[in-house]
Amino acid sequence: MNRLDFEQGSDEWKAARCGSLGASALHEAVAKTKSGWGAARANRMAALIIERLTGIPQDTYQNAAMLHGIETEPEARDAYEFRTGADVELCGLVLHPAIDGTHASPDGLVGADGLVEIKCPQPAQHLSTLLGETIPDKYVKQMQWQMRCCERAWCDFVSYSPAFPEAMRLHIQRVKYDGALVSALETDVSAFLVEADKKLAELRKMYGAEEPPLVSHREMMRQLQEPRPC
Repeated sequence: MNRLDFEQGSDEWKAARCGSLGASALHEAVAKTKSGWGAARANRMAALIIERLTGIPQDTYQNAAMLHGIETEPEARDAYEFRTGADVELCGLVLHPAIDGTHASPDGLVGADGLVEIKCPQPAQHLSTLLGETIPDKYVKQMQWQMRCCERAWCDFVSYSPAFPEAMRLHIQRVKYDGALVSALETDVSAFLVEADKKLAELRKMYGAEEPPLVSHREMMRQLQEPRPC
């Protein structure tokens, strides 16, 4: 596992992930309809290409719900550690071991084989989770990509809402690595990135922009900080 241990949310972390497809946006990059690729895929590709052209991160908008999640996550992590007895190791950014230009930023590493993905949703969504609603597909894809990047066997999906009575605040559901799903995702992500590279090259040719240095996006990220094996 190759890690870039910048603090999540820091300027260094934002720069390292700029122009790279993250696990949290994976569902958009592989979005399909009955007739073909979905609009979310086109929007995600445009954002990725703009980041590679300008070096400016595009995912900067944060609404009240997103800020609530960021602010509540440490409390949720503490509750998870208390419930499970596990120590959660914070992690900045992890490169995909085989595909250049994509990464994961897990909420935490657990032991030698696990991860934790923490969601702090609005009460209505947490209520649905408590009553047995299945994990949304976008989060399943996110966790599977995280497990692939981090080479882990399982990920605990955590939903936490401090608005509920103490016994109901924390929900934990373990998700195991699904090799078949990951293989399909890798095929679609590779196609997405190849198409993005092609469109980027066409733009540079049409508008006279200089070609980028012959260095892979993985190497550019590594130049920010030497990754270390875990």
